[in-house]
Amino acid sequence: MEALIFILTGIAVFSILIVPLSSKVQAPILLLFLGFGMLLGEDGPGGIEFDNFSFAYTLGSLCLAMILLSGGLDTKLKNFKKAGVPSGILATFGVLFTALIVGVAYHFIFGRPLAEGMLLGAVVGSTDAAATFMMLNHSKVAPRTKIKDTLFIESGLNDPIAIFMTLTFVTIVDTDADFTLGSIISATPSFIQQMGLGLVGGIAGGALASFIVSRVTLPSGLNSPFFLMAGMCTYSGVALAGGSGFLAVYLFGVTVANTGEHGKERLAHFHEGLAWLAQIAMFVMLGVLVTPSALPGVLGEGLILAAILIFIARPLAVLLCLAPFKFSLNEKLYVGWVGLRGAVPIFLAIIPVISPGPMTPNFFNLVFIMVGASLFIQGWTVSPAGRLFKVEACKKTTDDKPVAANPDD
Repeated sequence: MEALIFILTGIAVFSILIVPLSSKVQAPILLLFLGFGMLLGEDGPGGIEFDNFSFAYTLGSLCLAMILLSGGLDTKLKNFKKAGVPSGILATFGVLFTALIVGVAYHFIFGRPLAEGMLLGAVVGSTDAAATFMMLNHSKVAPRTKIKDTLFIESGLNDPIAIFMTLTFVTIVDTDADFTLGSIISATPSFIQQMGLGLVGGIAGGALASFIVSRVTLPSGLNSPFFLMAGMCTYSGVALAGGSGFLAVYLFGVTVANTGEHGKERLAHFHEGLAWLAQIAMFVMLGVLVTPSALPGVLGEGLILAAILIFIARPLAVLLCLAPFKFSLNEKLYVGWVGLRGAVPIFLAIIPVISPGPMTPNFFNLVFIMVGASLFIQGWTVSPAGRLFKVEACKKTTDDKPVAANPDD
């Protein structure tokens, strides 16, 4: 046991210490975590043989729930009032449009079944909350408030949609069912159930937890753990009831953050630390899970699809979804560019592999390459893109004091 603890904590300590390195070299920190995991894996110096996709899915679910809870606790209700509608459109129709473009391209370019293409599109269709939160918060360019709020809320809301679409298309692919409009429409009641229970359960759970803390005097050190356990209880309870646990835990955090008085600063710090540990665990584990020697077989295919995702699918989806709203062209292009993919698509790629259908670990490897390309290309250029599209909320003067770049900001 001591040896296992020594290894795991040593990995965690090293992972935490490379966080400052990313800011110095301007490298996407999540890409460094993935790379570190690959070095620990069977093809790297670490030599750890790990191919338990089921365990990775379970651990990934817990980590993602904690990340979304922290993201919800960082979301203010006033941000929803300003950016809730465009974020909601991006989180639903944006994922659908992105999945459709990627899926059709995969079908026609590589001759694969359309249902399989739509499964791939669903897996990579959502932006990643962890990647978005981290890259924007550590970017040298601070985008305007409405842009940042839109990206944050979208990345917190679109995971449940992507998960639902992934499960739907996994069922179609596994059963070799006909991919028709009717098969999609037949999944609508399940979608309504998952989103409805996630919405009601998340808000009710957060309101109940806040009410309890306002009536019961807990030691100050127990407030944050209480909300963590209550949030995870809400996540699992809603999931057991047939709803979207991921949507529920995010809305639980939003509700808690905007109701009652319960040491919100300490609560935010506690969950921020947990979210960091969850992100490290998730990305390093996924890096260990991949087999680098198997990547060259799908490298060309993955890079072509990554280019379609980054330069065509995401920008088109954003332009369509934000057309009714007062975003300038430059702002739309920047939102389209900061459509970072991260651990969630790699996590979702595990589902087809552990299901009894025809998908093999090559599907996981393909998604891994697409995510790696997104983090490398988009993650490394978040700040330059902000300057290129002129979306800064503030600029630095010679004495490093921020001044407004735009009177509206």
